Amino acid sequence: MSITTRSKRRSRWLPRSLLTRNIVLLVALVALTQACSFAVLLHFVQRPRIDRAAIIFADYVKTLDGVLAAMPPDQGRAAAARLGAQTAAPEPDGVKAQRSLPRLFGTWQRDVFLRALQHHLPPDMPVRWQTGNGGDGERLWIRVHVAGAPSWIALPMTEDAQASGITTTLILSVGLALLAALTGYLIQLHINRPLKDLARAARHVSAGEAPVVLPTDGPTEIAQVSGAFNQMTEALQQAEATRALMLAGVSHDIRTPLTKLRLAMAMAIPRGADDTFVASAESYLDHIDTILQQFMDYAGSGEREPPQQGDLNALIGQLAADFAGLGHEFELSLGEVPGFAYRPVSLMRLLMNLMHNAIAYGRTGLAVRTWTEGDTACVAVCDRGSGIDAAEMEKLKTPFSRGTNARTHSGGTGLGLAIVERIARLHGGSLQFRAREGGGLEALVTLPLNRHSS
Repeated sequence: MSITTRSKRRSRWLPRSLLTRNIVLLVALVALTQACSFAVLLHFVQRPRIDRAAIIFADYVKTLDGVLAAMPPDQGRAAAARLGAQTAAPEPDGVKAQRSLPRLFGTWQRDVFLRALQHHLPPDMPVRWQTGNGGDGERLWIRVHVAGAPSWIALPMTEDAQASGITTTLILSVGLALLAALTGYLIQLHINRPLKDLARAARHVSAGEAPVVLPTDGPTEIAQVSGAFNQMTEALQQAEATRALMLAGVSHDIRTPLTKLRLAMAMAIPRGADDTFVASAESYLDHIDTILQQFMDYAGSGEREPPQQGDLNALIGQLAADFAGLGHEFELSLGEVPGFAYRPVSLMRLLMNLMHNAIAYGRTGLAVRTWTEGDTACVAVCDRGSGIDAAEMEKLKTPFSRGTNARTHSGGTGLGLAIVERIARLHGGSLQFRAREGGGLEALVTLPLNRHSS
């Protein structure tokens, strides 16, 4: 068996939460400490105490035996009768002991006492322990000599031979273990709180939201992590500002000569010249402008646009009407979607890209469906095309990836679906592709309804 397999099997039994792991570890350590303390108590405190009690009790029994043996027969038998003596040996203990920790400790303590007591008594004075029925209690039977004949008498037991105080000790031990576990739980909660804040701030940053400055006044290790996170977010802000400045410069520096080139072509080419050449040149300029705009869209993707409360179905209806004006009819099946906060320009760009892809690659069976699942709004842009399957479309979410039929659509840069996924993630949602029932493809976008409104 490989090390990785063994590691996976071990981790399968471990709690997933760090809080639970630490509490389990703390409880296990407390339990081990209590067990060790209990063993030390039994061996070095309780056992010597029981041995001393057995020696004293043995001396008492031997004295009693000597007195009964020295008395006249009639007086000896009368004294033994007053002690409840009987000539027959007591019946063996047939009462089944209850299974409990205090009872187990009492049995151990009784056995130690009986062995020590038998060790200090003569061989002809055996002892027996009998557990009474019906609440008679426990009795210790010892064989003594009365008028030259053996008799069994029941003697009162010393407290050292019974499990006195063990229940209180066990309850106290369990209480201390629970107190230690509760203390560890509170400490772990205090440690976990900044970790949860860090995870929440990281999710906000990954979603494109403004980074949150974390406090650095906690424990040293947590403060170091929070400080490193704050440095990272500050560096990201600086990089974002540099990128915005660079994009603005690129847009200005490229679009300005493009505009001048259009103007120079209009002035240089005489009226009535080759219209094919003019149209081709204009097409190339439009192509350059489209590529530039796609790069700008991917780099921006709407992080700076504030969310606004809006109607998703109304936005889809508006886009469908615009595409209908261009000769592309989308069948709409719009379910009940409550208003929620989203970035309108970014979401419009997302829907336009998906609807444009459906037109370009699907051509037929164009449709848009909306519905809700719990706290999530779902939008599906569908077509009946057969050019690209769902698995290949998933790969096209990578920037600059283009499909096998991209040669027939040379106006793109391979950023369209990457822009769509980036906008979906910016809203806390996702983009998936799946085969459409009856043939074709379905692009599914899920958006949380309460992400920005809460």
